[in-house]
Amino acid sequence: MTDAPPAPRISALAALRYRDFAVFAIVRFCATLSWQILGATVGYQIYHLTHDPLALAIVGIVQFTPFVLLVLPAGQVADRFDRRLVLICAYSVEALCAAALLAFTLSGVTVAWPVFVAMGVFGAGRAFWMPTGQAITPNLVPREVFPSAVAVNSSMFQIGVIVGPALSGVLLLWGADVAYGTVCALLTVMVALMFTLKPVRATGTLSAFRFGDVLEGLRFVFRRRTVLGAISLDLFAVLFGGATAMMPIYASEVLHVGPVGYGILRAAPGVGAAVIAAMLAFSPIQRNVGRWMFSGVAAFGVSTIVFGLSTVFAVSLGALVVLGAGDMISVFVRHLLVQLETPDEIRGRVSAVSAMFVGASNELGEFESGVAAKAIGLESSVVLGGIATLLVVAAYMKLFPELRRMKEFPRHH
Repeated sequence: MTDAPPAPRISALAALRYRDFAVFAIVRFCATLSWQILGATVGYQIYHLTHDPLALAIVGIVQFTPFVLLVLPAGQVADRFDRRLVLICAYSVEALCAAALLAFTLSGVTVAWPVFVAMGVFGAGRAFWMPTGQAITPNLVPREVFPSAVAVNSSMFQIGVIVGPALSGVLLLWGADVAYGTVCALLTVMVALMFTLKPVRATGTLSAFRFGDVLEGLRFVFRRRTVLGAISLDLFAVLFGGATAMMPIYASEVLHVGPVGYGILRAAPGVGAAVIAAMLAFSPIQRNVGRWMFSGVAAFGVSTIVFGLSTVFAVSLGALVVLGAGDMISVFVRHLLVQLETPDEIRGRVSAVSAMFVGASNELGEFESGVAAKAIGLESSVVLGGIATLLVVAAYMKLFPELRRMKEFPRHH
């Protein structure tokens, strides 16, 4: 049997010709920017309030708990209601969280618990916008343009990942209140822009609501081994390779750089990811997609080890750039694979499962990194995390041979 001919090449920016997608891409960019500024500011503020790596771990777990409890029901909501309206509500909740953090900071708060409470509510909001934001994208462009939409979203995301932390470093020079005020303004603009989109509902006929439908996304993922392997690989890799969570400590105590240096470190993974995203926009991965994904995660693990061992700012910066590049390759393959494999009527629930895995890896990774740093030391925890990531890659290449051998993305559901 001969290989099918490659799909016709689509312009890298073709998706931007569709007005609603273009507006949504701006919203996604602002969401990333606000999330990055908020995360960098909270980490910096909490560490300088407490000087305790365990406090950074708590920031992760208080976001993870409401997120993991709500994300599967949120996927059901995304499949049954106007996805645009779900995003408006979620972004509005996060705007209130940013306003609360601004109020706490202006009041001169010197305890950490109000920040933990606000970040817990923020995690609840993210439980709704993560799966809904993934599920709505294929509704805004024709199927043949979807790879372009993924590349544009990835590029905008990575620009936000670069600009957000760097901007937070500058804003922190004026104070955390200025950073939180900026986040409030961005979220307000996002809500206003979302109101200009047309209502978006899932295609297909929905049956009457049954509680078991909430778990349909999980059932689908466990039936599709390639999807299960792709999203769970990301979970374990980022869970063990959570070097970024320890950046406030590295910036202050290992590399001895101030807020601007901290912001540059936070932005460095985004630089590497943005370079790869731009390359993928003009020359997307079409062949040997499984090998590309495993290679990306392996590069992530090696870079984590180098970062953990480095005491030189330039070396640490380079390691983080490569880390972001490897992560971008795996994210691109995973996102395209999951969305193309999933029927639209359950896309919200499957996106919720994917978001649960990704969210778990991020927030649990922060928690694991903070606890490990407290228990065995900062450098040891990061280096061992990178080694664990490489072991996960080796194990998954054995456990999911169909993913390792995957030559191209699926053309049909």
